[in-house]
Amino acid sequence: MSRIAYVKGRYVAQRHASVSIEDRGLQFADSVYEVVPLLHGRAVDEDGHLGRLDRSLAALGIALPLTRAALRCVLREVAARNRVVNGILYLQVTRGTARREHHFPAAIGDATLIVTARALPPPGDVAAAAVRAITRPDERWARCDIKSTGLLANVLARQAARSAGAYEAILIGRDGIVTEGAATTVWVVDRDGRLRTRHLDASVLAGCTRAMLVAVLARADIAFVEQGVTLDELRAAREVFLTSASSYVKPVIAIDGRPVGDGTPGPLTRQLHALLLREVGAA
Repeated sequence: MSRIAYVKGRYVAQRHASVSIEDRGLQFADSVYEVVPLLHGRAVDEDGHLGRLDRSLAALGIALPLTRAALRCVLREVAARNRVVNGILYLQVTRGTARREHHFPAAIGDATLIVTARALPPPGDVAAAAVRAITRPDERWARCDIKSTGLLANVLARQAARSAGAYEAILIGRDGIVTEGAATTVWVVDRDGRLRTRHLDASVLAGCTRAMLVAVLARADIAFVEQGVTLDELRAAREVFLTSASSYVKPVIAIDGRPVGDGTPGPLTRQLHALLLREVGAA
């Protein structure tokens, strides 16, 4: 079956989908994106993801070209037309098409909205989800709280991880503190047994899965600290795991070739993996 995309108000075969060569998303990455997980045919934390999309659009001064209610209908239609039950919906909104000039064009039509769907297997056993990571300097721009499509630094970090036989690149800021993964939020159980993750500011993306896990932690009466983690603390951690929309809780069992803890998913990681999957209806 041909994959179907929604592009500028039309459902089209993905192989025939196109935008103008002067679309500002193509020319400048003047655009934002969002990823909404699908699980058993249901959009996971749809309000959280669309709320973050609104915040990213507001930061760039881009108006969504349809209402929130209409966007929800588009998301369901794209999932249905592609017969995706478990996977992700990918949304991209660009400022639109105009003559190539760096400043915002004085006259421009509606923003360009693109929605696609991709099937992914549902989350499974925590041990099967375990991955390796490397560390890399954080070379991204200063507004990582905006979910911009300008992801070249992330791409290079992820490629470095792949070349090293790892899944993720954990990024280290100029201050020597972990910011986040190239496409994930980083959590650590430090040597003293405290669960820690970095506080939110412009240097990191406010992860929707992070927010879900914070709510789960509160209900389970599990304490965590929003506190930066140094590279030395990362390497000495008892447990490290990642969260993201497409992977939920993913244990990290080695960093830069060194085992984390005993080299297997730790007890708190296992517990939180189970709790989060129960939260989203996967368990």
